[in-house]
Amino acid sequence: MSLFKKIVSKIMNQPEDEESQSLEKLGDSLRNADLDYKFAQLFTHSGGFFNYCADEAEALQTLNQIIKIEGIRSIFCCDKELRSFLDVVKTQYTNDLELYNDAAFITCEYLIAFDGRIMLSHNNIKHFHSSRLPEKVIVMANISQIVSNLNEAMSKIKRNGNVKNLTSISGSQNKLDAPSKNNTKLFLLLLED
Repeated sequence: MSLFKKIVSKIMNQPEDEESQSLEKLGDSLRNADLDYKFAQLFTHSGGFFNYCADEAEALQTLNQIIKIEGIRSIFCCDKELRSFLDVVKTQYTNDLELYNDAAFITCEYLIAFDGRIMLSHNNIKHFHSSRLPEKVIVMANISQIVSNLNEAMSKIKRNGNVKNLTSISGSQNKLDAPSKNNTKLFLLLLED
C-alpha cells in the first residue's frame, strides 16, 4: 500500500488491506533468508501448494497423488518432457488448451522469491492467457529457477533471447493478481537440479 493510501486510510479511519500488508511484512521479515526458503514461504502464504521433490521419482509420486486427490481427468500439457510423466501415471492430456481440461501441467521461466510468484511465457502456456488456464495448475520447476526479484528474471530472459507472452501467476489468496478465478489451485513441484 502506498504512503498516500496509508495516510488517507488513517484520516478516514479505514482499515488497511490486511492481505497485502501481511504479505509485505512477511517479505520484509524474510529479507535475509535463503531464496528457496523465502520463495516457499511467500508462495504458500499466497495460497499455493508447495511440494519439494528430491528427484523425479518423488515428483512423479507427488503428481500422481495430486491427480488422484483432486479428481483430475484431463490435463493441458504442451511440454514433451512433462507428457512422459503423464504417460507413466496414465492420465489423459491434450497439447492444446481445451474447455474440458480440468488441470494444466506446465513448466515455468522463473520463480520470483520477492513475492512468491511464478513467471510464465509462451514456452510454458503457448499463446493462451494465464486467466484461461484451468482451475488447477501444476507447475514443475527446478531450484535453479528461483531468482530474487522480477528485475533479475527479466535480465536473464533478455540474455536468453526471444521470449514472448510474459505473465505471472500466484496462489489464489494473492490480491495482487489480475482478475482471476477465486477457486484456482496452484501446485508447485520443486525439483533439485
